Amino acid sequence: MHYKGKVDYAHQRKLRERNKPHYRLAHWPIWIWVFFLAPGPLTFSLFAHGFIWPNFAWLVAVLIGTGIAALRAQLPGVELRPYILRFDEDRPNPLYRRVCYTFAWNAVISFAFLNLCGLAVAAATGVWYMKQIYTYAYFPLCALILLLGALGKLPRVGPSTKTEGHERRYFYGSVWAVTAAQTMLLILWKTFPPSQLGNLGKLILFLSVLLFMGWLAYRGKLYRTRPIVPGEVMVAD
Repeated sequence: MHYKGKVDYAHQRKLRERNKPHYRLAHWPIWIWVFFLAPGPLTFSLFAHGFIWPNFAWLVAVLIGTGIAALRAQLPGVELRPYILRFDEDRPNPLYRRVCYTFAWNAVISFAFLNLCGLAVAAATGVWYMKQIYTYAYFPLCALILLLGALGKLPRVGPSTKTEGHERRYFYGSVWAVTAAQTMLLILWKTFPPSQLGNLGKLILFLSVLLFMGWLAYRGKLYRTRPIVPGEVMVAD
């Protein structure tokens, strides 16, 4: 694919021999959030009805699980030193990275796609079916994403790190786009009137933010969305 945006050169990137404690600590909440979101219907209940005891129990389980993994340096970005130093080096992709990024893809894709479906239905019919969508569609979609991850068919979860220089931008570009769009949707949910016209406005703006942020990511205008071309070394989280 011909790319016209900005690129980073690996040999110009500063090599980090070790991850500082504050850097490692800053990455732990990211993975807490990724795994906390994993049971989609429970997450939907959190946003619809507030924090209840099953959310608390699951949060405690996630804190314990990710905390143990962090202490063992088995979370991306929480390692004692960066695992990937040369972006085009054909190194085995550790199991913990493949698992973590697979669940991260689930958090990125599932909620955005199901919210988009719910918005489309509400805009067309005036009726919200979000609870039903999350109850019946979330786990099949999640299972599909986990299967793709197990097969190594998602960026950053393949058996090798050889294409990391490009795959990292697909991941971070998706995170930028979905995070911005979901934040916008939450604001719209609180401010737009509960009408079919309001539902249509939410759908249009949600899609617009997704597409705009995706375009910025494609052009390399957002942090960590530029491809890294051959050179000396790189560091990747």
